[in-house]
Amino acid sequence: SIVLEGETGVGKTSLARRIHERSGRSGNFIHLNLSAISKNLLESELFGHVRGAFTGAVSDKRGALLEANRGTLLLDEIDSVSWDIQTKLLLFLDNKEFCPVGSQSVKKTSARIIFASGQSLRALMKLRKIRKDFFYRVISGFYFYIPALRDSEDDIDHFLGRFVQNHEK
Repeated sequence: SIVLEGETGVGKTSLARRIHERSGRSGNFIHLNLSAISKNLLESELFGHVRGAFTGAVSDKRGALLEANRGTLLLDEIDSVSWDIQTKLLLFLDNKEFCPVGSQSVKKTSARIIFASGQSLRALMKLRKIRKDFFYRVISGFYFYIPALRDSEDDIDHFLGRFVQNHEK
Protein backbone atom coordinates (compact mmCIF):
# COMPACT_ATOMS: atom_id res chain seq x y z
CA SER A 1 0.00 0.00 0.00
CA ILE A 2 0.93 3.64 -0.38
CA VAL A 3 0.08 6.53 1.95
CA LEU A 4 -0.04 10.12 0.72
CA GLU A 5 -0.32 12.77 3.42
CA GLY A 6 -0.68 16.50 2.95
CA GLU A 7 -3.20 19.25 3.34
CA THR A 8 -5.99 19.89 0.87
CA GLY A 9 -4.78 21.09 -2.51
CA VAL A 10 -1.22 19.71 -2.49
CA GLY A 11 -1.92 17.23 -5.27
CA LYS A 12 -2.49 13.89 -3.55
CA THR A 13 -5.06 12.78 -6.14
CA SER A 14 -2.86 13.87 -9.04
CA LEU A 15 0.10 11.99 -7.59
CA ALA A 16 -2.02 8.86 -7.04
CA ARG A 17 -3.22 8.98 -10.65
CA ARG A 18 0.38 9.35 -11.91
CA ILE A 19 1.48 6.40 -9.77
CA HIS A 20 -1.28 4.32 -11.35
CA GLU A 21 -0.47 5.47 -14.90
CA ARG A 22 3.21 4.61 -14.48
CA SER A 23 2.60 1.32 -12.70
CA GLY A 24 1.74 -0.70 -15.78
CA ARG A 25 -1.40 -2.02 -14.08
CA SER A 26 -4.09 -2.99 -16.56
CA GLY A 27 -7.11 -2.16 -14.39
CA ASN A 28 -8.90 1.08 -13.68
CA PHE A 29 -7.96 3.98 -11.43
CA ILE A 30 -10.84 4.38 -8.96
CA HIS A 31 -11.01 7.42 -6.67
CA LEU A 32 -13.27 7.07 -3.65
CA ASN A 33 -13.66 10.11 -1.39
CA LEU A 34 -14.56 8.41 1.88
CA SER A 35 -15.72 11.55 3.68
CA ALA A 36 -18.30 12.24 0.96
CA ILE A 37 -20.07 8.89 1.45
CA SER A 38 -22.56 8.42 4.26
CA LYS A 39 -21.45 6.11 7.04
CA ASN A 40 -24.35 3.74 6.26
CA LEU A 41 -23.33 3.29 2.60
CA LEU A 42 -19.55 3.25 2.92
CA GLU A 43 -19.18 -0.49 3.46
CA SER A 44 -21.31 -1.19 0.39
CA GLU A 45 -19.36 1.33 -1.72
CA LEU A 46 -16.07 -0.32 -0.74
CA PHE A 47 -16.93 -4.02 -0.65
CA GLY A 48 -20.12 -4.16 -2.70
CA HIS A 49 -23.32 -5.93 -1.69
CA VAL A 50 -25.69 -8.64 -2.83
CA ARG A 51 -29.31 -8.15 -3.75
CA GLY A 52 -31.50 -8.06 -0.64
CA ALA A 53 -28.63 -7.35 1.77
CA PHE A 54 -30.49 -4.30 3.08
CA THR A 55 -33.51 -2.18 2.23
CA GLY A 56 -32.95 -0.69 -1.20
CA ALA A 57 -30.40 -3.29 -2.35
CA VAL A 58 -32.43 -4.33 -5.41
CA SER A 59 -29.43 -5.69 -7.31
CA ASP A 60 -25.87 -6.80 -6.72
CA LYS A 61 -23.20 -4.09 -6.53
CA ARG A 62 -19.53 -4.82 -7.24
CA GLY A 63 -17.96 -2.16 -4.99
CA ALA A 64 -14.80 -0.12 -5.45
CA LEU A 65 -12.40 -2.95 -4.56
CA LEU A 66 -13.63 -5.10 -7.43
CA GLU A 67 -13.92 -2.12 -9.78
CA ALA A 68 -10.23 -1.45 -9.18
CA ASN A 69 -9.14 -5.08 -9.69
CA ARG A 70 -5.72 -5.17 -11.40
CA GLY A 71 -5.74 -1.38 -11.06
CA THR A 72 -5.50 1.21 -8.29
CA LEU A 73 -8.00 2.28 -5.65
CA LEU A 74 -7.42 5.68 -4.06
CA LEU A 75 -9.10 5.82 -0.66
CA ASP A 76 -9.16 9.56 -0.12
CA GLU A 77 -9.75 11.01 3.36
CA ILE A 78 -8.89 7.70 5.05
CA ASP A 79 -8.71 9.68 8.29
CA SER A 80 -12.51 10.00 8.24
CA VAL A 81 -13.49 6.30 8.40
CA SER A 82 -14.94 4.60 11.46
CA TRP A 83 -13.20 1.92 13.52
CA ASP A 84 -15.42 -0.83 12.09
CA ILE A 85 -14.48 0.10 8.49
CA GLN A 86 -10.82 0.28 9.57
CA THR A 87 -11.20 -3.26 10.93
CA LYS A 88 -12.69 -4.54 7.68
CA LEU A 89 -10.02 -2.81 5.62
CA LEU A 90 -7.34 -4.26 7.90
CA LEU A 91 -8.68 -7.78 7.31
CA PHE A 92 -8.77 -7.10 3.56
CA LEU A 93 -5.18 -5.79 3.53
CA ASP A 94 -3.93 -9.00 5.12
CA ASN A 95 -5.05 -11.29 2.29
CA LYS A 96 -6.81 -9.19 -0.39
CA GLU A 97 -10.05 -11.08 0.33
CA PHE A 98 -13.43 -9.79 1.48
CA CYS A 99 -17.13 -10.61 1.53
CA PRO A 100 -19.63 -8.19 0.01
CA VAL A 101 -22.33 -6.97 2.39
CA GLY A 102 -24.92 -9.71 2.86
CA SER A 103 -22.82 -12.40 1.17
CA GLN A 104 -21.03 -15.48 2.46
CA SER A 105 -18.88 -15.83 -0.66
CA VAL A 106 -15.31 -14.61 -0.53
CA LYS A 107 -14.11 -12.27 -3.28
CA LYS A 108 -10.49 -11.59 -4.12
CA THR A 109 -8.91 -8.57 -5.81
CA SER A 110 -5.43 -7.50 -6.76
CA ALA A 111 -6.12 -3.79 -6.51
CA ARG A 112 -3.26 -1.55 -5.37
CA ILE A 113 -4.53 0.60 -2.51
CA ILE A 114 -3.41 4.19 -2.08
CA PHE A 115 -4.52 5.93 1.11
CA ALA A 116 -4.71 9.72 1.16
CA SER A 117 -5.09 11.86 4.24
CA GLY A 118 -5.18 15.57 4.94
CA GLN A 119 -4.15 14.90 8.55
CA SER A 120 -1.26 13.11 10.18
CA LEU A 121 -2.26 9.47 10.57
CA ARG A 122 0.38 9.04 13.27
CA ALA A 123 -1.15 11.91 15.29
CA LEU A 124 -4.65 10.47 14.81
CA MET A 125 -3.42 7.07 15.98
CA LYS A 126 -1.95 8.66 19.12
CA LEU A 127 -5.31 10.34 19.73
CA ARG A 128 -7.00 6.92 19.28
CA LYS A 129 -8.98 8.13 16.27
CA ILE A 130 -7.29 5.51 14.11
CA ARG A 131 -6.65 1.93 15.22
CA LYS A 132 -3.02 1.24 16.06
CA ASP A 133 -2.92 -2.03 14.09
CA PHE A 134 -4.59 -0.34 11.10
CA PHE A 135 -2.08 2.51 11.22
CA TYR A 136 0.93 0.19 11.28
CA ARG A 137 -0.49 -2.01 8.51
CA VAL A 138 -1.23 0.97 6.25
CA ILE A 139 2.06 2.73 6.92
CA SER A 140 4.10 -0.46 6.32
CA GLY A 141 4.20 0.21 2.58
CA PHE A 142 5.36 3.45 1.00
CA TYR A 143 4.74 6.76 2.76
CA PHE A 144 4.90 10.20 1.16
CA TYR A 145 4.36 13.53 2.89
CA ILE A 146 3.54 16.24 0.37
CA PRO A 147 4.33 19.67 1.82
CA ALA A 148 2.31 22.75 0.97
CA LEU A 149 4.03 24.91 -1.64
CA ARG A 150 4.14 27.84 0.81
CA ASP A 151 6.44 25.73 3.00
CA SER A 152 8.87 25.10 0.14
CA GLU A 153 10.35 28.35 -1.14
CA ASP A 154 13.10 26.42 -2.95
CA ASP A 155 10.45 24.47 -4.86
CA ILE A 156 8.62 27.70 -5.74
CA ASP A 157 11.87 29.28 -7.00
CA HIS A 158 12.64 26.13 -9.03
CA PHE A 159 9.13 26.05 -10.50
CA LEU A 160 9.17 29.76 -11.36
CA GLY A 161 12.60 29.39 -12.97
CA ARG A 162 11.36 26.54 -15.18
CA PHE A 163 8.12 28.39 -15.96
CA VAL A 164 9.98 31.53 -17.06
CA GLN A 165 12.47 29.49 -19.15
CA ASN A 166 9.67 27.62 -20.95
CA HIS A 167 7.74 30.78 -21.73
CA GLU A 168 10.76 32.73 -22.98
CA LYS A 169 11.40 30.15 -25.74
